[in-house]
Amino acid sequence: MSEYAYKATDRSGKVVKGILDAGDEKSVASELHEMGYIPIRIRTAEKKAGKLGYNFSDSLLSIFNRVSTKDVLLFTQDLSSLLEAGLPIDRSLSILIDVAEKEKFKEIIRDVLKNVQGGSYLSDALAKYPRIFSKFYVNMVRAGEAGGVLEDVLDRLGEFLENSQDLKEYLQSALVYPLFLVFVGGISIIILMTFVIPKFSIIFSDLGQSIPASTRLLLGLSEIFRHYWWVVIAVAAAICFFLRRYAKTVKGRLKIDYYKINLPVAGELVKKIEVARFARTLGTLTRSGVPILEAITLVKGIIGNRVVAGTMGKIHERVKEGDRLSKPLSEVGIFPSLAIQMIIVGEETGRLDEMLLKVADNYEKVVRNMVKRFISFLEPAMILVMGLVVGFIVISMLMAIFSMNEMPF
Repeated sequence: MSEYAYKATDRSGKVVKGILDAGDEKSVASELHEMGYIPIRIRTAEKKAGKLGYNFSDSLLSIFNRVSTKDVLLFTQDLSSLLEAGLPIDRSLSILIDVAEKEKFKEIIRDVLKNVQGGSYLSDALAKYPRIFSKFYVNMVRAGEAGGVLEDVLDRLGEFLENSQDLKEYLQSALVYPLFLVFVGGISIIILMTFVIPKFSIIFSDLGQSIPASTRLLLGLSEIFRHYWWVVIAVAAAICFFLRRYAKTVKGRLKIDYYKINLPVAGELVKKIEVARFARTLGTLTRSGVPILEAITLVKGIIGNRVVAGTMGKIHERVKEGDRLSKPLSEVGIFPSLAIQMIIVGEETGRLDEMLLKVADNYEKVVRNMVKRFISFLEPAMILVMGLVVGFIVISMLMAIFSMNEMPF
């Protein structure tokens, strides 16, 4: 038996929350139904802080009141659950206003509800907030409305967003320790260069003895750090500023993305991330009834790498001319042969959407494994580099100290 935190609503629309002991989430849902409640969100008690909003860090972040991808994910899952329970769209939205944690998101849902009650489609109401609900999201909802399967589409959309969020969080968490190493190592080197080495420089200058070249170099760098640190920071800030400006231009973004996919190890990782994103998005769209040509156009906006996104135009034209999807995909030279073969099987069996989602599952696993291997190599490499830098500093100072023994007294 485990503790499960839940949020539910009764038939009058009142939101209730609490904790129940049960064997699994299905048992909690059954118990809530017996109590006359419609389940909205069920999570294990260990996860409730992150999912149901009782976490202090979430409360702190909510001060900024920015609607995040997680907020949209929870909104999608909750709306799907309420529609599957048989509640009308306007009733479901009014319940979600109470469920939403952030005031800004409450206002957005309230405006969406107002538009829906005024006769607008849900997709049109969501389209008024393109920064919150992407074109991909809106078109998925529109396809669900057209086919009369909105709750099913929202369920798939929730799965898509959850998978995308999980992959993003995995990549971010994998980089935490290496970044921590860089931070600690950098702080250590700055302390040595600005506080420790200057103490020795006073001793060496008083003695007037010739010191090794490596020590002179180290002392010179220390002086630059001490007296011209603001120049170093200004130059670094200027470089970052101009790189960001350049990256925002079309030409700059293309060049940077081109270098990304052609890097020795990281390039393969970037390609596989984009393949997984492409397959997941296209598979979800086609399964939800979006026409293949429109789906390819929407995928272009989802792909992060502009070089890969640029190939979508060629693929769109070839499919429009009557070619199968697999043929132009194989010709652009970015998608792996295994993914192409799986897509060919999907086209031949009439299960393209299913095979695309399998491609996404496979390559998301490949990405996780590649990240694990990359991090397992990166961590000792960074420790080695930091060790070499600190070792150079220590050896340079020791050489100068040993040279003092040769001084005539």
